Amino acid sequence: MDRIKNTRSFMRIVHRYLGYFMAGIMAVYAVSGVLMIYRDTDFLKQEKKYEKIFEKNLTEKQLGKEIKMKGFEVEKTENGILFFKNGTYNSSTGEAKYSKMELPYVLDKMTKLHKSQSKDRLSPLNAFFGISLFFFVISSFWMFNPKTNAFKRGIIFTGIGLVVSVILLLI
Repeated sequence: MDRIKNTRSFMRIVHRYLGYFMAGIMAVYAVSGVLMIYRDTDFLKQEKKYEKIFEKNLTEKQLGKEIKMKGFEVEKTENGILFFKNGTYNSSTGEAKYSKMELPYVLDKMTKLHKSQSKDRLSPLNAFFGISLFFFVISSFWMFNPKTNAFKRGIIFTGIGLVVSVILLLI
């Protein structure tokens, strides 16, 4: 095993092995992050048909909550049947027939990484991931001797990256 002699060797060793460990997690986050960019489109999504029985006489708001469809809106009502985009709901029987565009199972689970809240079972993984990324930011400054040109250029690029990200956040 590598020997830790000082702060620099500690940072380099931990950076290296944590980096190898995090490579798999980062690959999943990278793919799911790209998928999240296109979540408002049907990119890689497949149509999935549903036939479900809900409570009878649901209001438009209650039905939208049950179906879990973004921008849910009843277009018209005829003889107790509510018509909405891609489906119908019979208020007297509670039967709903509708279709939704959804990502395949594995890709859907991957995108849930980015939507995780503190109450979700994935929240410890997200916290670990964020803390690890922050460690990579800090430990990267111990990769090169501060007197070298590579380090000085690295500081300049860090500053540029910080300024660009703040500008993009504010516009």
